[in-house]
Amino acid sequence: MQWGRWLAASALVLAGAAAAQDARPRYGKTIADSPAPRWPQPVRAPANAPNILIIMTDDVGFGSASAFGGPVPTPAFDALAQRGLRYNRFHTTAICSPTRASLLTGRYPQNVGIGYPTNWASGYEGYNSAIPKTAGALPRILRDQGYSTAMFGKGHITPEWETGPNGPFDRWPTGLGFDHFYGFLGADTSAFEPSLIADTRPVIGPHGPDYHLEADLADKAIDWIAEQRATTPDKPFFAYFAPGAAHAPNHAPANWMARFRGRFDDGWDVMRAEIVARQKALGVIPANVQDAPRPETLPHWDALPENRKRFHARMMEAYAASLSYADHQIGRVIASLKETGADRNTIIIYIQGDNGASAEAGSTASCSNNPLWQA
Repeated sequence: MQWGRWLAASALVLAGAAAAQDARPRYGKTIADSPAPRWPQPVRAPANAPNILIIMTDDVGFGSASAFGGPVPTPAFDALAQRGLRYNRFHTTAICSPTRASLLTGRYPQNVGIGYPTNWASGYEGYNSAIPKTAGALPRILRDQGYSTAMFGKGHITPEWETGPNGPFDRWPTGLGFDHFYGFLGADTSAFEPSLIADTRPVIGPHGPDYHLEADLADKAIDWIAEQRATTPDKPFFAYFAPGAAHAPNHAPANWMARFRGRFDDGWDVMRAEIVARQKALGVIPANVQDAPRPETLPHWDALPENRKRFHARMMEAYAASLSYADHQIGRVIASLKETGADRNTIIIYIQGDNGASAEAGSTASCSNNPLWQA
């Protein structure tokens, strides 16, 4: 009985192979005796498929950016909010790597092995930082449907033991479906002398007194989009732009630090009340909402000695300058789309942070996480 089934199945396989053989063109000895040539055709995206630009800042709290009532001016974010939709119930995982893994795979982070930051991985199921091959990543899905794909900025989704020069590269951005990657693989890096990767190779320089990572990332994104539009104008693109800001270290150019000098001298108690009032006026939170209870670990600003007030105000200036400068570079990327008209067929998603505001050093802050380079 089993042999009969095997023979029947084999006959079907052979019949299918014969049919495929018959479907192949039969060439004669001359061009005249042969069918017209047929070139292999690449996969093409549907006609008028939109470009996609996803922007995600790092460690930016719900009340940080001006688009949501915060004290930090973010004109690029504000402009998008005014033209589009503003969501106030977007849920992150509250941790860097899991949010990024969920964004790129569309799955709960534990289901793809990244329930915690990749630099703190463990051998427990759901926390080993190894995205399985069964998890179809967004860039690969779009690339297989005819999109050009590129990523710029922070990865933080690759197991640390796979970030060496020999990989393996399966879980690097290029292994997850990005045609091109320019950025850093870990949780953070210096904005003045970053450790960078182009695709799968380390980048040396260009570092100098005028260099800044956020401007470099924007330059590379603008150049890639321009090249993609010039060489394959009928092919849509998916670009993922993930700045290092405002994750520590909060490095900002000196002239941007100067813009915020004295802006936070009144302290966090006054600033908190002002943010809540602005959010109510914007409709970000209900007008009758009661503010959350004051954290017990947060000291009253007026109770701090003057030297601590100056120190914390400077830390807030550094954070604000870092975020505002990153938004300025994001604005340059968006402006480049407008210059070519590509913005008219581009979906832009601007995510205000992969989790809450940067808190690496706790309530006392730290010079190692928030250096006072321009103090």
